Amino acid sequence: MTVLTVEQWVAETAKLTQPSEIVWCDGSSAEWLKLTELLVSNGTFIRLNPELRPNSFLARTDPADVARVEDRTFICSTHEVDAGPTNNWRDPLWMKNLLRSLFKGSMRGRTMYVVPFAMGPLDSPQARFGVEITDSPYVVLSMHIMTRVSNGVLEKISKGADWVPALHSVGAPLLDENGVQSPDTTWPCNVEKYIAQFPESNEIWSFGSGYGGNALLGKKCMSLRIGSVLGRNEGWLAEHMLLVKLTSPSGKNFHIAAAFPSACGKTNLAMLRPTLPGWKVATIGDDIAWIAPDSDGRLRAINPEAGFFGVAPGTGLKTNPVAVETMRANTIFTNVALTEDGDVWWEGLTDDAPANLIDWTGKAWSPLSGSPAAHPNSRFTVSLSQCPIIDPEWDSPAGVPLDAILFGGRRATNVPLVVESRDWEHGVFMGATISSEQTAAAEGVVGTLRRDPFAMLPFCGYNMGDYWQHWLKVGQSLKADDLPRIFQVNWFRKDANGKFLWPGFGENARVMEWIARRLENEVSAQESAIGKLPIIRDLNLEGLAISDEKLAEIFQIDKAAWHHEAELTAEYFAKFGEQLPAEMGQQLELLRSNLTKL
Repeated sequence: MTVLTVEQWVAETAKLTQPSEIVWCDGSSAEWLKLTELLVSNGTFIRLNPELRPNSFLARTDPADVARVEDRTFICSTHEVDAGPTNNWRDPLWMKNLLRSLFKGSMRGRTMYVVPFAMGPLDSPQARFGVEITDSPYVVLSMHIMTRVSNGVLEKISKGADWVPALHSVGAPLLDENGVQSPDTTWPCNVEKYIAQFPESNEIWSFGSGYGGNALLGKKCMSLRIGSVLGRNEGWLAEHMLLVKLTSPSGKNFHIAAAFPSACGKTNLAMLRPTLPGWKVATIGDDIAWIAPDSDGRLRAINPEAGFFGVAPGTGLKTNPVAVETMRANTIFTNVALTEDGDVWWEGLTDDAPANLIDWTGKAWSPLSGSPAAHPNSRFTVSLSQCPIIDPEWDSPAGVPLDAILFGGRRATNVPLVVESRDWEHGVFMGATISSEQTAAAEGVVGTLRRDPFAMLPFCGYNMGDYWQHWLKVGQSLKADDLPRIFQVNWFRKDANGKFLWPGFGENARVMEWIARRLENEVSAQESAIGKLPIIRDLNLEGLAISDEKLAEIFQIDKAAWHHEAELTAEYFAKFGEQLPAEMGQQLELLRSNLTKL
């Protein structure tokens, strides 16, 4: 629980940062209009053609401020072991002293904005509240979209609700100590950057960056790094997972969460348009799921966010038409290209680039420029409510009952198209061992894996071994029949020639259909060394041009390759020492034992 009141914290922060003005934000349309006009006038925003893209804007960042700065992101727990081997750790007292020196006077000449926000529907029992202080109007507007900014949050806090103080500054004061004015830029930031989470006091301090998850502190900082700690302490799960509703032709609904590392098809699955007649997918969220047991002992999930903060490149009319339609208006684009007629473009939006593009740095671009028109991490920020396949229950305070959890990485080898865990414990083992082949040159060679357990590698706010233990504890506290079933999927397995064995995209609905039928116990599965595999005849392959040879290869369990994978897993688990749950070691030994029987 935060000791200071919001008013006391704001006053204390203002004394430290010395802003010229303090503005309390309310999330209103009037506030949006005022701040967008401000950003257009100072050059941070380019207003897009209102006939093509109403109420939408393009921002270009400093080239040195284009992505999360994971090497400058710290978990500041009292004891280093509580941060664990996958996080950067700093002593909290040391970090606070450093940050105070950086924040001192950091807002001179700028406006301090106080942004009260809710993660989750305001009246949801799963909602949590925060207040972000920032000197960036770009951040304020992005928080308008990504969270629920309102005075109602302050009312909740005034009645005793806990809240997370989240302090942010771009670190670019306009006045020096003597009051001498410095020129502003269209994207102020600082060469020195720190994103610090304090799990024992539930605080966030972010300095130097104005971009994405570094600055929108409701995003990864609160929803996952602090959220995972809150979940551990309070008995729930804060997860880097999409959330969808799958509906069968008979009208039966299945709610599914899925954890995928980056570049593994997460947003495409969140907005899936099934190729199977009669099947539908409705989006609830594409990035975060908070999962908690209800009074009946069933896990329910909410998407705590209110918007999409999506990677633009690769999002196109062929790959994700739903996303393209979602951003038709009321969208903030960052670091994409500008077209001649005042619209936006990025690689993958269409097959061919329009003529006379201006690239993300503001320079004229052509296919001969030798660099992409849009930055590879360029983004679109848009409200969930605009998604044409948004589920009507996406904003329900009660959340949705969770039927299944999927884990997946980008694996060219070993991992089958779909495999079901034997039980919750085995499912946690699946989540703990998510990995992807890291580079194209290494694809097909087992041994070059990037580990990303539960897709939480950059986002877990405490020791990853303890995080796995918490997952086990949640499962042990509930009845087995009430727990979601756990599956591992892999759309990316390749043949010996480097060609994908599975078509992916909308055809992934065929895997989702099999999962739904497993949940209904309509089909059986065959035991294997690594879990339960489909019986091929139970997969709906009607109309799909895929050979029997490809199907056999996509489900092949190679004994030698999996023994090698087990060795790599043992090496990885050794990093966690005493924090490794005994059950994870037991699951690894069971895998090895099963492989010897092949």
